Amino acid sequence: MNASFARRLAGRLVFRIAVLMGVGLFGPGWILRAEFRAAIAVRHVTPDPLLPVSGGVGPSYPVTRKAGELTVRALVLENDGTRVAIVSADFLGFPAVLGDRVRAQVRGVPGTNILIGVTHTHSAPDCYGFPDESGRTGADLKYLDWVCGRMAEAINEAVARLAPAAVKIATGEARGRIAYNYYAEQLYDPRCHVIQCLDAAGRPLATLVNYAIHPEVLGPRQGLLSPDLIGPLYDRLAEAGGGTGIFMNSAQGGMVTADNRRPGGTEANTWEECERIGRLLADEALRLVAPAPVQKNPRLYCAARTIEFPVDSPLLLAVMQSSPLGFRAVREHHVATVLNLVNLGNAQILTIPGEALPNIGYYLKRKMAGEHNLLFGLTNDAFGYILTKEDWGSFKRYDYITRTCLGERTGEIYVTEALRLVADSPRPERLGP
Repeated sequence: MNASFARRLAGRLVFRIAVLMGVGLFGPGWILRAEFRAAIAVRHVTPDPLLPVSGGVGPSYPVTRKAGELTVRALVLENDGTRVAIVSADFLGFPAVLGDRVRAQVRGVPGTNILIGVTHTHSAPDCYGFPDESGRTGADLKYLDWVCGRMAEAINEAVARLAPAAVKIATGEARGRIAYNYYAEQLYDPRCHVIQCLDAAGRPLATLVNYAIHPEVLGPRQGLLSPDLIGPLYDRLAEAGGGTGIFMNSAQGGMVTADNRRPGGTEANTWEECERIGRLLADEALRLVAPAPVQKNPRLYCAARTIEFPVDSPLLLAVMQSSPLGFRAVREHHVATVLNLVNLGNAQILTIPGEALPNIGYYLKRKMAGEHNLLFGLTNDAFGYILTKEDWGSFKRYDYITRTCLGERTGEIYVTEALRLVADSPRPERLGP
């Protein structure tokens, strides 16, 4: 063996060892990672024939027609052996007892990495099994089973279609008349967070919009089944070149709602107003994300943690005990749920198993570790309102949200466990200085 050949052989061995170990031929901290991949899939879940719709605890309301289509949407992300599914469904809430039926039918994504949230439309069928005055429920169990199957189909399709992708992530204030707080006009978070996935050619394949709002322009009493303003949001994203839309709600509790106010104190409860607000929010999301830098191979991390809440609310306890869905208590008057934390590039995401009030949302975002901090409300569970012990039962205005909150300690337990999950997880990437 001559000296030249020996040097070349030694160089190849050093390179291979460095590749296997992920160390510094290209500078400190350089690590080989598999390429980032993404895909999205959609299924329509509009019932045929139409079913009554639910706007909250209590009986459902009959409908005679529809405006738009109800859908379930699954965005699957993958990098370096980690795969995450983000799912959004056009319902008021989607309890974990249904979510687990979906997870059992999914191939290729760990159950703990499947985040199932809702848009929170108030014009879709009941997924809780709310009892009426006589104790009967309007929930259609056959329909709910079919929805679970459709949702699993969407996730499985997205897994099968995974392809090389990149992301753009942005945060900024959504301008215009979109949302306000019905209880205190300015007490809401106007920030809109956007995650846009780009295909290998740089074209948007999916745009995720994360914003706090009650999609209840129509509400349950108009005789309409509808995705409300979220349907026009999706239509506008598609026609404006944003690819397939997916909406994840945020900390919209108590009571961040659509700004459909008219002069004189009345409201515009029309499909035209759904179109105005939905299209405006889509345009604002696309405006915000347009200048964001492309992250070509963002790191992806997902953690899950099970936590428990005491159930002190007689109203919610009665719902859980009477529902035909079979809500499970981990022990007497206690329920468990799963929190997720996801790092995607320079963004961090936390799930909320209900409707957190805006002050909780602001606090969490301030304490999270990303350059962009997103909250996915009503995700993995939908246990009513989540408020701090200081607010619980303190104001007459909060009577309803106190009755439909699990208990006085719900907010305290949730915030403590969520921030513990943040502290125990690696920090997201940083693109800024």
